[in-house]
Amino acid sequence: MKFKLPNIQKTVITSEMVANRNCENFIGATQVPIGIAGPLKFKIQNSKFKNYYLPLATTEGALVASVNRGCKATSLSGGINTFVEEVGVSRGPLFKVKNLAQGRRLIDFVKKNKEKLTKVVSQNEPFIKLVEITDQQVGKNVWLRFSFESGEAMGMNMATVACQRIADYIEEKLAISCFSLSGNFCVDKKPSWLNFIKGRGKKVWAEAIIKRSIVTEVLKTTPEKIVQIVLKKSQLGAIVSGSMAFNSHFANILAAIFLATGQDLAHVTEGSLGITEAELEGNGDLYFSVYLPDLMVGTIGGGTGLPTQKEALGILGLDRVKTGDGLVLAQIVAAAVLAGELSLTAALSAGHLARAHQKLGRGIKNDKS
Repeated sequence: MKFKLPNIQKTVITSEMVANRNCENFIGATQVPIGIAGPLKFKIQNSKFKNYYLPLATTEGALVASVNRGCKATSLSGGINTFVEEVGVSRGPLFKVKNLAQGRRLIDFVKKNKEKLTKVVSQNEPFIKLVEITDQQVGKNVWLRFSFESGEAMGMNMATVACQRIADYIEEKLAISCFSLSGNFCVDKKPSWLNFIKGRGKKVWAEAIIKRSIVTEVLKTTPEKIVQIVLKKSQLGAIVSGSMAFNSHFANILAAIFLATGQDLAHVTEGSLGITEAELEGNGDLYFSVYLPDLMVGTIGGGTGLPTQKEALGILGLDRVKTGDGLVLAQIVAAAVLAGELSLTAALSAGHLARAHQKLGRGIKNDKS
């Protein structure tokens, strides 16, 4: 592995580092093991193929090895393609109105005055921009979902402050007060069909074609078996169980990258939404793809400035914030999710899941592995 290991976690976190930013009533820090998977070869949208090494913070044995195997299989087959769309971080305040007519006036007002509201939002905060307003009314309740571009930050705190400014402006102009700054129409840190359909944060797609020989040699299975596992387990199994996540374990990879790079861990709940898809190519190779409609990540703010997390972002080349880094991180995450999803799906199709966890998750040796 041509990779120079950084001095991860050499700096001790102090109360001064986290005061008024990350943690109150500070008493210490929890250590979580960080492993490296890679190289992960993939092409960022409108760019060239490049190798990345993935910092993964986890206590689950077999996870890093599994992602690493997925990296190997996709890299040997040419790499992963990724695409990203900025949807915007959303906040959905709830307004209490007198009747349906007043609610309609409120909705019409915000739609007609979107340009003015955009100026209200960005007056004291140049890095946030209002991009969309969605509405819903039930009786005397009006929900307004405001979506914002937030630069390289994940942007949830920025969106909250922006919505407070909008609420103040609405009260000044219409004498309608905000009942709750968050009315669960965001939908923040919860899985929801609204976020699945409309997207939140960033929508990301990743795809790879894995050669049949690589599937056999590296993944120890066949393309046909992987396609069937995706269909029967990830998709049909999700339908019969009422799951909103049509995948095997997006959350595993998301949690490991989020923790390593200082993302908000609670956003794993909505990030786990998504679809895994697999098909046979005409020549018998495997087409494998993942779609994440609700990915909330950033390279600035939150926990990204803490010593270890900043070093982990440095491994990805994202420790010095540049325009577009937030989109790059989203695509790195999607490519990593594909690698991990591919490897687990292969293990299920080959009947190796329990054996892998015995060997790597419990420290049990298996001479036949």
